[in-house]
Amino acid sequence: MGGISIWQILIILAIVLLLFGTKRLRNIGGDLGEAIKGFKQSMQSASQTDKSETDDSAESKKNPSDS
Repeated sequence: MGGISIWQILIILAIVLLLFGTKRLRNIGGDLGEAIKGFKQSMQSASQTDKSETDDSAESKKNPSDS
């Protein structure tokens, strides 16, 4: 009763396709994919930076004479 059936989803997709066209939808999909790719790369680089910072701080706690 409250869910969306497959037919309703297909009708919505057909209307979106008619409104925007295939070329524009393809461009939107490509832009969205690039944005997700950039986000993943920034998350990985932030994770690596955090890991190297925690390794450096742990090492400096072991050897306080190095500072």
